[in-house]
Amino acid sequence: MDLLAFFDIAVLDGTVRLATPLLLACLAGLFSERAGIFDIGLEGKMLISAFLAAAVSFTSGSVWIGMFAGIFASVLLSLLHGLASITFRGNQLISGVAINFFASGITVVAAQSWFGQGGRTPSLSGDARFESIQFPGALTRIRDINKADLPMKVYSELLSGHTIIVYMCILIVPLVWWILYRTRFGLRLRAVGENPGAVDTAGISVVRMRYMAVIICGVLCGMAGAYLSTGLQAGFVREMTAGRGYIALAALIFAKWKPWSALGATLLFGYLQALAIRPDILERAIGIRVQTQVLDALPYILTVIVLAGFVGKAIPPKAGGEPYVKER
Repeated sequence: MDLLAFFDIAVLDGTVRLATPLLLACLAGLFSERAGIFDIGLEGKMLISAFLAAAVSFTSGSVWIGMFAGIFASVLLSLLHGLASITFRGNQLISGVAINFFASGITVVAAQSWFGQGGRTPSLSGDARFESIQFPGALTRIRDINKADLPMKVYSELLSGHTIIVYMCILIVPLVWWILYRTRFGLRLRAVGENPGAVDTAGISVVRMRYMAVIICGVLCGMAGAYLSTGLQAGFVREMTAGRGYIALAALIFAKWKPWSALGATLLFGYLQALAIRPDILERAIGIRVQTQVLDALPYILTVIVLAGFVGKAIPPKAGGEPYVKER
């Protein structure tokens, strides 16, 4: 047994990459649910953003145009969810599930119609996808990294070599914390999720605040989906989100709707996904060969454990999931 293998640089590097879309989606749900709008549709918004980002990137040759197209599609679905749950006071869970079904179907149909490759886009390359950023002095060849000492391995493989979205994501966490806990907007947003009646009495529009929250949710989901197809992978394949939206919701509950805790929770889920990709490292760590199917299921097993309430009581915003009816 070699327990230090659990902290292998390659696994930690994979953890950062795989946790990035989970963290963005988790923070998206954080904004929405803090305002009292439960959003099961994170999966669908990520999926449609992943498709449109890859499709537009391939067509235009610019990954940035593709990413903005993906964000635009995600925001449109967020506004649709807001229209159903805020304006028409519909069931928020049903609206979110409907978005997931819609995105699952429309992405395959659109991809087949657009490219004729069985519901996927062509492979992306060059300016049509996000390239990794190499820090000054960082080693790039695997042979050189393997021979380097630990600090250089950490610098070259763990800190360097990620796409700009990963580094942006790291900066977004403190930004979200500052917005929620150090600004007037954040105070009002949290108050809308706890006691919308009191917010309305103070002369603040509950509807406007909730729509702002779902728009921010759409932007972050759009970034998550775009990263999946243009950064983490080089193109779109059907159902490529693979339940990440639901995992992000579980991470949000695990984190008890707090930004820094969301970072830790998504890193945990990302670590389990990274282990599934490198079963040889787990075998070296525990001395037992584990079936790949079991490793692939680990993030989803943890999701079930979190949602079942086995990790402690998580209290959501008091007005979450309830449509607000203004008193006359």
